[in-house]
Amino acid sequence: MTNADNPLKIYHSISEVAKMLNVNESLLRFWEKEFPQLSPKKAGRGIRQYREEDIKTARLIYHLVKEQGLTLSGARQRLKDRKEETLRNFELAERLKKVRKELTDMRDALNAFTYNDVSALQRNIKEMAGLDRM
Repeated sequence: MTNADNPLKIYHSISEVAKMLNVNESLLRFWEKEFPQLSPKKAGRGIRQYREEDIKTARLIYHLVKEQGLTLSGARQRLKDRKEETLRNFELAERLKKVRKELTDMRDALNAFTYNDVSALQRNIKEMAGLDRM
């Protein structure tokens, strides 16, 4: 979820969305022209206001173009013909990335343990359980 810092925030600026996706603002403006599905609200003086749905669409376009390597016309066609299937696959890929990161973080934490750490931990457990008297 993109509103982790402020759950009450409804709109995001183009600079915030660009930072979320690690792209230039000009690329987002270009995608608006190329993909009718991406249409943030425009306030006074043409200031773009991205809703959660717009951010989700931008992430999906990013996934198709930057990660999957589709051409703009290929990505446009995929969103037009098979949007639901594409969205499901994208969400699954995002969940798998999170699981992979959690697992690699766990592996790294376990690799950081030394035999001395394990021995000290075992002694502490025994002391807490009162087993050191046996």
